[in-house]
This record gives sequence, C-alpha cells and structure tokens, in this order.
Amino acid sequence: MIQLSDHFTCKRLLRFTFASIIMLVFTSVYSVVDGFFVSNFVGKTAFAAVNFIMPILMILGCIGFMFGTGGGALIAITLGEGHRKKANEIFSLIVYTAFVCGVILLVLGMLFLRPITKLIGAEGRLLEDSISYGRIILLGIPFYILQYEFQCLFATAEKPRLGLCITIIAGLTNMVLDALFVAVFKWGLASAAIATALSQFMGGTIPLIYFWRENSSLLRLVKCKFDGSALVKACTNGSSELMSNISMSLVSMLYNIQLMKYAGEDGIAAYGVLMYVSMIFQAVFIGYSVGASPVISYHYGAQNHKELKGLLKRSSIIICGFSILMFIAGEFLSKPLSLVFVGYDKGLLEMTDWAFQIFSFSFLFSGIAILGSSFFTALNDGITSALISFLRTLVFQVSAVLILPVFWGIDGVWLSIVAAEVLAVIVTILLLIVKRRKYHYL
Repeated sequence: MIQLSDHFTCKRLLRFTFASIIMLVFTSVYSVVDGFFVSNFVGKTAFAAVNFIMPILMILGCIGFMFGTGGGALIAITLGEGHRKKANEIFSLIVYTAFVCGVILLVLGMLFLRPITKLIGAEGRLLEDSISYGRIILLGIPFYILQYEFQCLFATAEKPRLGLCITIIAGLTNMVLDALFVAVFKWGLASAAIATALSQFMGGTIPLIYFWRENSSLLRLVKCKFDGSALVKACTNGSSELMSNISMSLVSMLYNIQLMKYAGEDGIAAYGVLMYVSMIFQAVFIGYSVGASPVISYHYGAQNHKELKGLLKRSSIIICGFSILMFIAGEFLSKPLSLVFVGYDKGLLEMTDWAFQIFSFSFLFSGIAILGSSFFTALNDGITSALISFLRTLVFQVSAVLILPVFWGIDGVWLSIVAAEVLAVIVTILLLIVKRRKYHYL
C-alpha cells in the first residue's frame, strides 16, 4: 500500500492519484447523465432549465470542496507532524460542521431559489422548470456537500480506492434511476432531479457510516470540541476551492445572460453541453490535484524539502501530458459528443460543434492553474491559492466574456474561456517563482 510518507516517482504519483482522478471523472460523468436524459427525452427547454439553475446549486455544493481541500491539507500536515489524535479531531470537526452548513443552505435555498432565478433572467416555462428541478436537488444538498468533502478526504485517509468505489455506487444509482424514471417511465424533469438527489444521499451517507465505525484508514470520526482556530484555518485554506466554484457558477450565470442576448435558448443549451463535457475533462486535472495534495501537505509538514521539489516537478510534467491529451481528445470528439446531447436539432448541433472546437484550446492551459492553486492549498497558503482561483475563474473570465463578444459576437463568448485560462497560467507561474524561497520547492 502506498503511504503519504513514501518517496514519489511519476509512476507512484499516478498510481496514488489514479483513484481520485477516476472518482472525479466518474462524478462528472454521472452529473452529465441528467443532461443527457433530459435533453433527449424531455426537450431542449427543460435541458436549458437544468443548465440555467445548476450554477446556483453548484455554489451551495462547493462548500464541501472548501472543507475537503482546506481541511484535508490541515489534517495531512498534522499527520506529518506526528499528531494523529489531533488530526482525527480536526477531521471530525470539519465533517460535522459541513453537514450543519448543508442543512442551513437547504433552508435558505428553499426560501430564495425563485427570486434568485427570476433575478438572473428566467421567465415562463424556463423559470418553472428551473424551480421544479432546483427544489428537489436542494433536498440532497447536505449530502452533496458531504460527498464532495469525502472525495477529498479519502486520499488524506490513504483510502482513495474506497472513495472511488463509493462514488461508483452513487453514480450507478443516478444513472440507473435516470434511465428508469426519465427514459422508461417518462416521469419528466422532476424525476431526473429525484435520481440525482438520491445518488447524492448515497454518496454522502456511506462514507459517514464508514468513518463512524472502526476502520483501517488513518482517520475516524470521534468526539471533538469546537476548535475555532482549526475551523478558520481549514476554511481559509480551502477558500480558493470555494472561490473557484462560486466564481465559476457566477460566471456561468453571466455566460447565460450573454448567450441569451446573442443566441437565445440555443446558446444556453450549447453552453450546457460544453460545461458538461468540460466537467469530465477538467475532472482529470482536479482529481490529480486532489489526490496529490495530501502527499504535498504531508511532506511539507515533515519539512522534507527535497521531496517537495520533486513533487512539484513531476506533477507539472504529468499535468502537461494530460493537457495535451485533453486538447487532442476535445478536437476529435467535438462532433460525436455534440451529437450525443443535441443531435436532434441540426442548427443547435452545428453551433455546439463549432463552440467545442474553440473551447478545446482551454484544456491546454487550465491544468497548470488548477495544479498551482491546489499546490498552494496543500502548503496551507490559502491566500495565494485563492488569488489564483479568483483571477482565473472570476476576474479574467468576466472581463473576457464582457469584452470579446463586442468584437466577435458569439465566437467571442467561446474564446473568452480560452483567454482567461492563458492569463491564469501566466499568473500561476509568476506566483510559483515569487514564493519559491518561502516554501523551498524550487
């Protein structure tokens, strides 16, 4: 079994992070299932509604990533320092806190979903479909948050494969129920939301039971006192992932507004396809970063600077290799993937195919910024990590999507994502150079 304290070659890094990569990819795939069944069996207005409301739901769910990444780094550093009892107390605190936050967000979401959806421009059937789908998903939000949190923490517990198995169980639940409810029984949009909420319940509850009982991992849920300092550190350190997810969701809303202006509901549907496929491709970068983070945190906590240097170098090589593969796959698969979602509408298919060919260039750059942000999170430098995420997912994308369409119309919308990723890589490299002496990784 590979341990956090081991020396990591490229091969060993890939072996250790493989389960995390597949876990995040699989999560993205089953998230896409709703879109596939809704688009093909309910219609493009319902499909547009799912894409319209999803950014709001993602903002709520990303709390789990904040606790998982920020808390995971703090736990791994504590383990590296040799304090296992304290690490378990921190682990328990962030799990309990995340669930309570989920319940609060469920209540607030139910109260404010309609006014927020109206505010960002939905009306008529698009509004009603968005509310119908969103309210059902909200019921699973506490478990959705736990699911994302545990996906990060399984690697810290040295049990990434177990995390993958649980993700597969949750994913298959969603896929099977979607096929039955939407395709076979024809129960419509609401049934797709029910399938997703049930899968989130599975993904959050099974890890909770595992860590509550005696287990063979490094971590277990125990009684703990409220530790405001540890909680603040975890939240601050994970703020980059929180900022990244919130920013992406807010930017998605802005993209929807711009696309309604330049292309109507077809533009939103095309963008929805890009986001679904992008989730799968980006999951490779995020999964690697999530899997490698506890290793980086452990060796940083143990003050093993030589291993830290090797981890950054090898991770950069691996991410660059993935980036090239993702770009090539995007270019070659743009038409087949577009056909899967919108093959029933020729005009929409052509728009989606062309958008995807432009969008694929972003895969050449996004991995570096994702790795850079995650690397600083692992070093417990949440401010630098948040800066990269804030600029990448909010400042650069907002600026690009407001400016480029003025010159290139709808093509400017698709180019905006590429431009933002290029700028994010430049910032990431500069920050890695500036911080090199503080953390001794270069």
